[in-house]
Amino acid sequence: MVRCPECAAEIDVDEDEVEEGEILNCPECESELEVTQVHPVHLILISDDLDDEEESEEADEDDKEGDKEEEEDEEEQVR
Repeated sequence: MVRCPECAAEIDVDEDEVEEGEILNCPECESELEVTQVHPVHLILISDDLDDEEESEEADEDDKEGDKEEEEDEEEQVR
């Protein structure tokens, strides 16, 4: 039995059934966890920072494109 590093929920992991580098999901908070050690089992939270950054960059790009389109529409209306 190990605890989720994110929410501290108990996760039933048998050290004979997991491998180092394996990815597990916490049943409580659904965080992705990587097995970094097998005897005893040790889990680390896989950072979602990269995913969050990519999503925010995409949103920023969409906003910029939307702003350009609005400016072009306003210029056409003025003419």
